Order: sequence, then structure tokens, then C-alpha cells
Amino acid sequence: MDNIQLIALLMALGASMATLFGGLIIFFTKGKNEKILSVCLGLACGVMLSVSFLDLFPSGISSLMTAYDEKMATFLAVIAFVLGIVVSGLLDHFVPHEVDEHHNTEHQDLYRLGLFSMLAIALHNFPEGMATYASSINDLSLGLSIMLAIALHNIPEGIVVAIPVYYATKSKKKALFYTFASGFSEFLGAILAFLVLGPWLSEAFLGFILAFVGGLMVYIALEELLPESRQYGYSRLALWAMFIGISLMPLSHVIM
Repeated sequence: MDNIQLIALLMALGASMATLFGGLIIFFTKGKNEKILSVCLGLACGVMLSVSFLDLFPSGISSLMTAYDEKMATFLAVIAFVLGIVVSGLLDHFVPHEVDEHHNTEHQDLYRLGLFSMLAIALHNFPEGMATYASSINDLSLGLSIMLAIALHNIPEGIVVAIPVYYATKSKKKALFYTFASGFSEFLGAILAFLVLGPWLSEAFLGFILAFVGGLMVYIALEELLPESRQYGYSRLALWAMFIGISLMPLSHVIM
């Protein structure tokens, strides 16, 4: 491993740890505050929708266009996007919804929501880690810019995972562990790019994965996060929080 490869891996690690930073919000919440829960879930819904439609899907098309013309790239991106929605639906169907004797329905739903969010964000972060590593190898200054932009928008993603898990389990350790796991996948993506995929890692392959993860996130946002955010009696507040979440992610790119 040369110095540039090491720096590229460290950049991916730094971006991944920003997700854990977002999860620290649980230390500023006392007990179960349903208003805060509604706001955070609404914010999370907006973040996921924004990342999917304004970041992942367009980036997927752009990356696919390195190997295909615009029409074919768009067609493949749509297929990947729909496939992501279908896979999310199948996971939702096969993950049990039943309530066990130790949890009420509300806590069970929140815990499932946290797990789904962790899975979606982990899958989202994985190709981002590959992209951070690949761009840093070619141009360290470009890699640094990408790392900072990714780190900035990873912070609200940490909130997406930590809040539902914390309110469901009352365990800060579990909430932080799931948040860490979702962020650390970014570093794992960089390691995979370094160890295995280097010769075969292509922009087109990353593009298909990005569009696929976009579909996963849209399903979770609309089927899980949005309904959950509106069931605590603060539906209008949750709606405004969702709009803020939608606006937050593009601003994270403009700031960087």
C-alpha cells in the first residue's frame, strides 16, 4: 500500500464516522418526546427522498453514461431504481411484523424502522466509500472535496438510524452501534475497492448500484418513515420537517 492509497482509505473512514456523529443526538433527548420523534422521522423521510431523487438517481445515470448513451443509461437506471423498490418491498414482507410479548406494537414498529433505515443507509454508503477511494486515488484534492461533502450529508443520516432504535429500545449503546454499522459500510466499500474491485471497478457498475439504492430509500421513506412520523399527533410538524429534510441535502453539496 502506498501513501496515496492509505490517505484515500483514511478519507473514506473519516466520511463514514460522520454518520456516528449524527447519532449523538440521542444524548440530547430525555425520555420519549413524541414531538421530537415526529420531527426527526419527518426529517429522515425528507433526507431519504432528497438523497434518492437529487443525488443517487441522477448520479447513477451520469455514471452509467460513461458506458452507454443517454437513453440506455436512463433505462438501466430506472430498472435499477425499480429493482431497489421491489427488493425493499420483499424485505418488508418477509421481516415479521408480529409483536412479541416484551414489546408493544409501537416499539416493534420503531425497531423495524431503525433496522430498515440502517440497511438502506449502509447500502447507500457502500458505493460512496468506493467512489471516495477511487476519486482520491486519481486526485487527492477532488477526493477531499467529495469526502467533506459526503461527511456533511452523513450527519442527518445518523439521526435517521439512531432516533427510532433509541426510542424503541431505550438503549444508547444499541442506537450508536446501529448508527456506527450503517456508517462503517462506507469504509468497507473503500476497502473492497482497494482489495478486490480495483481492476474491475467501473463507473457504470457504481451507477447501477447508486440507482438501486435510490429505490430502496424511496420505499423506506414513503412506506415506513412518513406514516410513522405522522402517527403521534404532530402530522403537520412532521410534514414541515420532511420539507426541511428535502432542502437540507442539496444545501450540503452547495456549502461544500
